[in-house]
Amino acid sequence: QVQLVESGGGLVQAGGSLRLSCAASGRTFSSYAMAWFRQGPGKEREFVAAVSWSGGNPYYADSGKGRFTISRDNAKNTVYLQMNSLKPEDTAVYYCAANNRYGSSIRGGEYDYWGQGTQVTVSS
Repeated sequence: QVQLVESGGGLVQAGGSLRLSCAASGRTFSSYAMAWFRQGPGKEREFVAAVSWSGGNPYYADSGKGRFTISRDNAKNTVYLQMNSLKPEDTAVYYCAANNRYGSSIRGGEYDYWGQGTQVTVSS
């Protein structure tokens, strides 16, 4: 079992930055690929970024390429999402997720564990 708790969301002006954190419980965190997803108002959940168990092979949705950076610290059982140059369309609830079967998947259905989400609001 893995429990995930996100933090770091908030209200920011367009062009600003936020760093989201996702703290995981459990001694096997380092065996899980981790990802960030988001769900904007009236929208379906969408993939944002993923990283392998080792921290290698980060993968990004086109919407975040060049602006978002996913990273992880296995010693701290934490995965991060650094978001720069934020836009109003980045407004969403951001969720972290974990899986140990499919690697850095973009498919939400392949993740077994989810956090409760953290709200990010970008004002224009």
